Amino acid sequence: MSKKIFIQRDISWLSFNARVLQEANDPSVPLKERIRFLGIFSNNLDEFFRVRVATLKRMVELSEKKKKLNMHLEEDPQDILDQIQTIVLQQQNEFNRIWEGILGELKKEKIILVDEQHLTREQKAFVTKYFDEEVRSNIIPLMIETLPQLPYLRDKSIYLGVVMRRKHSAYEQKYALIEVPAKALGRFILLPSKNNVKQIMLLEDVIRFNLPHIFSYFDYHSFAAHIFKVTKDAEIDIDNDVSTSFVERIEKGVKNRRKGKPVRFVYDKEMDAGLLEYLIRRLSLNRKSNLIPGGRIHNFRHFMDFPDVFDTKSTRRTPFTHPILQRSVRVTDVITKQDVMLHFPYHSFNTVIDLLREAAIDPDVRSIKITAYRLASNSKVINALVNAARNGKEVVVMLELKARFDEEANLEWRKILEEEGVKVLLGVDKMKVHAKLCIIKKRKGNKTIQYGFVSTGNLNEKTSMVYGDHCLLTANRNIMADINRIFSAIENWKTGPQQLRMCKTLMVCPVSMRRSLIALINREIKHAKLGKEASITLKVNSLSDATLIHKLNEAAKAGVEIRMIIRSIFCAVLHPKKTKGKVSAISIVDEYLEHARVMIFHNLGKEKIYISSADWMVRNLDHRIEAAVPVTDPAICAELKDIIHIQLRDNIKARILDNELSNNYVPSTGKKKVRSQIETYQYLYKKNTANSEVSSN
Repeated sequence: MSKKIFIQRDISWLSFNARVLQEANDPSVPLKERIRFLGIFSNNLDEFFRVRVATLKRMVELSEKKKKLNMHLEEDPQDILDQIQTIVLQQQNEFNRIWEGILGELKKEKIILVDEQHLTREQKAFVTKYFDEEVRSNIIPLMIETLPQLPYLRDKSIYLGVVMRRKHSAYEQKYALIEVPAKALGRFILLPSKNNVKQIMLLEDVIRFNLPHIFSYFDYHSFAAHIFKVTKDAEIDIDNDVSTSFVERIEKGVKNRRKGKPVRFVYDKEMDAGLLEYLIRRLSLNRKSNLIPGGRIHNFRHFMDFPDVFDTKSTRRTPFTHPILQRSVRVTDVITKQDVMLHFPYHSFNTVIDLLREAAIDPDVRSIKITAYRLASNSKVINALVNAARNGKEVVVMLELKARFDEEANLEWRKILEEEGVKVLLGVDKMKVHAKLCIIKKRKGNKTIQYGFVSTGNLNEKTSMVYGDHCLLTANRNIMADINRIFSAIENWKTGPQQLRMCKTLMVCPVSMRRSLIALINREIKHAKLGKEASITLKVNSLSDATLIHKLNEAAKAGVEIRMIIRSIFCAVLHPKKTKGKVSAISIVDEYLEHARVMIFHNLGKEKIYISSADWMVRNLDHRIEAAVPVTDPAICAELKDIIHIQLRDNIKARILDNELSNNYVPSTGKKKVRSQIETYQYLYKKNTANSEVSSN
């Protein structure tokens, strides 16, 4: 595609991660949250290398083959990799600068990270005892020079590369590796401290302090140890061996992921040069292998769980029950009579849990069908479904085993569910089930009642506290009919696509959503060309689909006003001077992750409003089962539009998305300052308070 029309997807994503880094650099953000954003930035980058960079490296290999066959690739993957390397190194320098500043601010709050060189006598005794009692049994030093093959290095672990030397000869040195057991022990150790000072030591520094103790057998006199980590290709190759089950293929793929090729090597820039060259050679890396020099500390993702030693406690707002649901003892009684929309994390996710618990014990409920993509580690959703099965209900769970990085967890959930008599659907071939759906059926006398929900987010009570999502609770017959069709399609995929095409109310991927979206955009284009008001408001996580970007550009040229809120990937190039319609795009990065997808089409004032599980990406529209549900209740439509309009007015945490990827904040000069997540909470909480006052009267 022409570079004048599209911004390269991976470069756009790096620009999003730069916005996360901006939050870590924002002095108005509480210090603990700034550290958490550094952890989020690091975790995001790890996944980016494991998936996207790994894919590009595969494409480089493919392009070399294609060159020999005189075939042509639209984009040079090596050129993209070179751009990524440049940007990542720049961001790493900015990361290090921000971290140095945060260390200074921590010191002002009497919070100090102490290394092995700066311990008091009392602390030395504490660290020695802690090592002997907790750490020693969790580490196995490896003398790597004597090994014919470098041992398997875990993708999410950090390692100490150790150089041991003797006094009398520079040639008498040995190399060793120690995996830092952060998963087993945690990364942070609180040291005994005085004068109201909080002193924290990292686990790797505890190990560094004890190196003479660990290697006392070898009679070396000095030790140097530096952190490094390896990021590997995380793609799962699923073979098509028909003699093995789909579950066995997933299990095999998860195991084979361990053998993925290294795609990044991150290391302490102070590492011994000889050890660095040795590791690069033994890992079969080269200078084009995304070698990233950094500071003393790596795997900052652990810093998302930095100890809560701050005097200023979190100001995070507490979720509350939706006001309509406060009037009734049972969620079921409300939603069988009227639609309710929950807005997470402002509204409590407990409502969803309560709905499932009620169904589990309701003697009239016959069945529950639900999709599951990413679940909490101690899932209350699963607990409710298990209890429903124990109470004799038919329970069907569509459990997506191909949910990246949740494959192992979902394999375990499958065992638990099947042992309890739950029917587990495992998805469809070459397709992910990403729709968030639930349908509950009950029999009351001679009448069948169906109700459930369609959501933009995962059924995960942990992430519902920090992810911004919408969930429509409804008993609408047309919506329930379509959810039934989707489950029928999943259960029998041979005729599945035909079942999906029969959906009349929901827009469904991969069969109808793309076509329906194009039709909705075309309608706005038609109205604009007739001189009538026409507008599209779009909120998604990512916008990268070329066809829909072309369509939006066509709409803008025709005079359609387009307003976009895009959290991460934004590949559209805007040409405001060449369009009749006003076009704007912002990205909001704040305390909560903006995860919801909302689409509003003006339609001559008779607005078409949808919430969806799908982003505007090829993978969602063509290679996943997704669902978008129309919102028709006037009160809910008004509420949803109010929330979107609050976000469009954000001038504190909103950045302008432009062709230069500059990430400039929306200016607030001369305007009322609007931080949309706080404004949204206050807007919904006022409704909650108003309802409480009405109820008490």
